[in-house]
Amino acid sequence: MSAYGTTRQPGGGPPPKDKITDYHTALFRRLAWEGTVPVEIRVDPKELPANSDRGLECYYLQAPRVTYLPLLMAEIRRFLMDVVFDEAAASSLKEEDWWFETEEGAIAKWHWPLGLIYDNHTISMSVKGPPPTPNATATPLRLILHLASPPTEKLMLSPSQEACKQAFMGQLKEADFIRWGSTKRVTGLRKLEQDGIWEGIKDHNFDDYWKVASKVTPSAAASNAPSPGSSAHTRPPSNDAPSTFDRDGAYSVRSVPVRIYLPDGPILQEVVPPLLDDGSPNTLYHFLSTHLSMLFPPRPPAPPPSRAKPNPQPPAVPQLAYAMIQGVIAPQEAEMAWLGVCMAGADGWLSICVGINRG
Repeated sequence: MSAYGTTRQPGGGPPPKDKITDYHTALFRRLAWEGTVPVEIRVDPKELPANSDRGLECYYLQAPRVTYLPLLMAEIRRFLMDVVFDEAAASSLKEEDWWFETEEGAIAKWHWPLGLIYDNHTISMSVKGPPPTPNATATPLRLILHLASPPTEKLMLSPSQEACKQAFMGQLKEADFIRWGSTKRVTGLRKLEQDGIWEGIKDHNFDDYWKVASKVTPSAAASNAPSPGSSAHTRPPSNDAPSTFDRDGAYSVRSVPVRIYLPDGPILQEVVPPLLDDGSPNTLYHFLSTHLSMLFPPRPPAPPPSRAKPNPQPPAVPQLAYAMIQGVIAPQEAEMAWLGVCMAGADGWLSICVGINRG
């Protein structure tokens, strides 16, 4: 049983001084962690060495969303060397020259988690077809493996695991700075802990990762601020929300580290406070309607009550787009602070992929 499973203490006493995550938070974190994506990898037929087995150049795997392509290279190489390439071809190929792109020609980034690559591909496809439905069968992410001439200026880093680790730690520090105004929570980790958080990613070990990540990630304690009109679906309640101000809580951070990914468009990085000026929680809908009002039109106010309609509802607004987080279409009432704690990637960033609803 995970040490991060509950905050309930015998006798109803307060939780220990070191931060322990409540049940609902741990549940959502584990669901995101255990998420996988189907991947189909096919060697570019124009680059297959002579004497390769052209009937077996395609490899399928179900990979964790939190992993990175450089961490899959050893498994892919073993398959190719054992099944596809002959001994002469295997000895001449250099793994540092390999790179991936989608069938549509988009280059797969080495420093992006695989789940983000999958979600970004999904929203790019949304401009050509209907959005995914909850019960739809997951379509494999089809990647073409090239064996030479990598576009290094677009890949940003080499495919080595060490380069990927350094990029990951850089993302973690940047997220730390956006949350707290400094990077000392990450840089204050011992080297053994910094290595351990990366080993948790490499080994896909939830407990090993969160043993360290819990020291830099805010708790999901409920906000003491009033939240008029909040829904039961906004966030699961914390079993033991503290009655006093929690300086390490999700609603105490300076900003939530957020990046917005648009179909075939730019990546937007925004400053997202957890609370609005009136003290109410900042929601996904408020954030998106403020920054992407063309896709998420602001809701007009309800008309004044009348005898015929004593409780009028605001007019409906068109659903032009949707927000996908960790492969899930997120409810617009979700609070940004809670999303930043429970649905962020292992690098600390809340990645919101915006897809288009085609009518």
